[in-house]
This record gives sequence, C-alpha cells and structure tokens, in this order.
Amino acid sequence: MTTSESGDPGADDGAETAEEAERTYAVVLDYLPHGRPGDDRPQYKKSPLAYALKESSFGLLELTLDDDTDVGIGDRIVIDPAEERTAVQRMRDVDYDDLSNAAHSELDYVVEEVVERHERRFVDFYNDAQPITLRLHQLNLLPGIGKKLRNDVLDERKRAPFESFADLEERIAGLHDPKGVLVDRILEELRDEDLKYRTFVGDTAE
Repeated sequence: MTTSESGDPGADDGAETAEEAERTYAVVLDYLPHGRPGDDRPQYKKSPLAYALKESSFGLLELTLDDDTDVGIGDRIVIDPAEERTAVQRMRDVDYDDLSNAAHSELDYVVEEVVERHERRFVDFYNDAQPITLRLHQLNLLPGIGKKLRNDVLDERKRAPFESFADLEERIAGLHDPKGVLVDRILEELRDEDLKYRTFVGDTAE
C-alpha cells in the first residue's frame, strides 16, 4: 500500500501524533486507474490519477500516480515531505469544477471526516475566531450563526475554552451542530469561487 493510515479517525479524540503533525496528507476523493476519460492518448502513455482533498488547507488536488499504486477512495496519502511522497509522480491544484462527478459526490463525506479527525483544531476556531471588520466577525461566516449565537460563544469562551464539539453543543443553547456548520462553511468555500471571505480553504488554513 502507498497510503498512510493513522487508525480510526475518532479513536484519539482529534489529537494528532507527533509523526502525523510533521506530514501533510491528502484524502482521495476519486481514483481513475486509466487516467482522464477525455485523454485520447494511447493507454500506455496515461498514468492513473486521483482527485484528492488536502487536509491542512482543504485545497483540491489532481495527483498523477505510479502505475502500480494501490489506492482507494477515502485513503490518506502523504504529500509532504517530498521524500515520503512515494506514490505521487506529480500533483497540481485544481478547482471544484475540475473534479470528477464521483469526487463531487465524495467531497461532503471527506470534509466531515477531516473535521472529525482534527476536532481540536476546529473546536479552537470557536475559541480563537476574531472580528473581520467592525461589523463582521469570523463566527458570523458560519451558516445559522447570527448576532445572538455569536455573542453567546464569545461570552462563554471567556469563562473557559471549549474542549470539544459536545462541550460547545452543551454550553451554547441553539448551537445544535457545531461540527456541521463548520462542514457546511468549508463546502461553501470550496464550491463558490466568488466568496469575499475565506477562513478555512486556502493559505489562511495552513
């Protein structure tokens, strides 16, 4: 296998091992063993491809893979450091519209899995979110979070930092799915190139 697994995503409550923290992973959204369908070159000239989501910044990638790569949808592949990128010949950034239909279908599930795997990082968004302008706060970018919920989060985190999604849900009345609103926002940032503010997708999430 050329993928790198870290076990059950929920088993460590979102914590990363030191070894994982030194690597950058991408999660496979679709695997095309015969390359792009529209590529008219002879088969022997085409390498297998994968579309993948970068865990650290939610960047979308097209990976050109070795011919004998053993990979499947949902697998995690090391893409950095370069010396551990054994399965990947080349990689390039792509946009949401460049993905295959299968990758589009898988994206929702993979984003949710990444948020679950890195729960601590995303809970800390609620702990650390800051104003963007005098009238707009980062928390207000999340679907369904208006002025009241935003102020409730700000007031409650002054008392003590949030420790988990369950802690958020218990302490903030009306915030019924703190993980889900993050997932929805990340998907919106991936799909809509014209959004004015991006919190999770792109260099701001590195």
